[in-house]
Amino acid sequence: MKQLSTLVLLGLLSVSLSAQKMNSTKKSIVASVENHKENLIQISDSIWALAETAFNESQSAEVLADYAEKNGLKVTRGVADIPTAFTATYGSGKPVISVLGEFDALPGLSQKTVPTKDPRIDGAPGHGCGHNMFGAASLGAAIAIKEQIESGKLKGTVKFLGTPAEEKYFAKVWMVEAGLWDDVDVNVSWHPGANIEANVQSGLSLIDFIVEFYGQAAHASADPWNGRSASDALELYTTGMNYYREHIKPTSRIHYHIQDGGQVVNVVPDYSRIWVRVRDPKRKVMLPTYERVKKMAEGAAIMANVDYKISLVSGIYEVLVNRAGGEIMQKNLELLGPITYTEEEIAFGKGIQKATGKPEVGMDSKIEALKETEKNPGGGSTDVGDVSWNVPNINLSVTVAPKDTPWHSWAVVACGGMSIGHKGMVYASKAMAMTMADLFENPKLVTKVKEEFKTRKGDEKYEAMIDGPPPIGSN
Repeated sequence: MKQLSTLVLLGLLSVSLSAQKMNSTKKSIVASVENHKENLIQISDSIWALAETAFNESQSAEVLADYAEKNGLKVTRGVADIPTAFTATYGSGKPVISVLGEFDALPGLSQKTVPTKDPRIDGAPGHGCGHNMFGAASLGAAIAIKEQIESGKLKGTVKFLGTPAEEKYFAKVWMVEAGLWDDVDVNVSWHPGANIEANVQSGLSLIDFIVEFYGQAAHASADPWNGRSASDALELYTTGMNYYREHIKPTSRIHYHIQDGGQVVNVVPDYSRIWVRVRDPKRKVMLPTYERVKKMAEGAAIMANVDYKISLVSGIYEVLVNRAGGEIMQKNLELLGPITYTEEEIAFGKGIQKATGKPEVGMDSKIEALKETEKNPGGGSTDVGDVSWNVPNINLSVTVAPKDTPWHSWAVVACGGMSIGHKGMVYASKAMAMTMADLFENPKLVTKVKEEFKTRKGDEKYEAMIDGPPPIGSN
């Protein structure tokens, strides 16, 4: 207990010393976030409990939009022809600094706030990627900046973008096409994680598509020769993709989800359906793999003597890193210092680690040094990538779960609905708003970030990987 008290005291002392180095604007920002803290926690917990999935986040979006409106931001709902997408702005003129807020959940991850797997509602969705905290923290940052503009400390425009459907359909792609970042100078974003760092790593580009096979039904025993099996085509297709894995680049990935392989055993299926995803850290490497995998669908259809159809769902770019922005964020993380935890929170974290088979080391909230940008990073994908190819993006990771926690799992849901997640959310809100303040106060920083963006993008022209309107109401 004495050791913990000493650690807490040192943590508080570190925060106090950091605050002394902050200018008056940043002190006001920290005070603003603290003032809104309980409301932001309530918003996060509401979205956590609602756990609405892609394009179904009507109540979650409304909770965020209502609070933005209540705090004097101008809200426009249903942007980009997406009912759950919205913007909330305040101020006028340049610079225009935007901040992203996600709020969609993942299917099947419902969980109570306990460190062992225990669903709140069997089979229901849960926030296994922490998006309940994502949207709330980003809105808190936007409100803190709004208050500084309102008081005359900052000049320009702050723009919060409520961005749904990140987990499945990647709504930001349609939002980019609708021009919602056309007037923005720099975008700021964060993601819940298991550590604190100014994130200067990219991610994987990907493309999603549906393959449907159409055959002829027949009795599977009495006259199978009269049938043409769509299920046969599906199995041949997956076999082809699995053999192809040996011959793709080590950085590439192929996933699929069989959505319909037939309904009963005694009928030759006349329909099958599979969702396919291809990824790589570089879009230019991913696209040829995608073309080859599409050809395999034709081959499978020929072998099974069935028809086929390929439908593009959507695709996203890898993140275009901005190290100049990362350096700005890094300084603010060092000003804020690490997050401190109670004995109960540390025990909760260790309980999560025990339940998921990880070393029981507790929380990791130290401020990571700014890392070198990897050429071929692993990990996942995000439609923030598409934003980053249209406007410079500064990204942040903040601890909301214990070290080595499996992501997209019940463990993240458990932490996101209690104080460990709350602390990370509030911290992210402060870090983003402080970084945004630097951009508002120093035009040279905005110029530096934009120059790096232009250099990294080069002459590559952004082309959205979508075909048609957002798939609202799709399964």
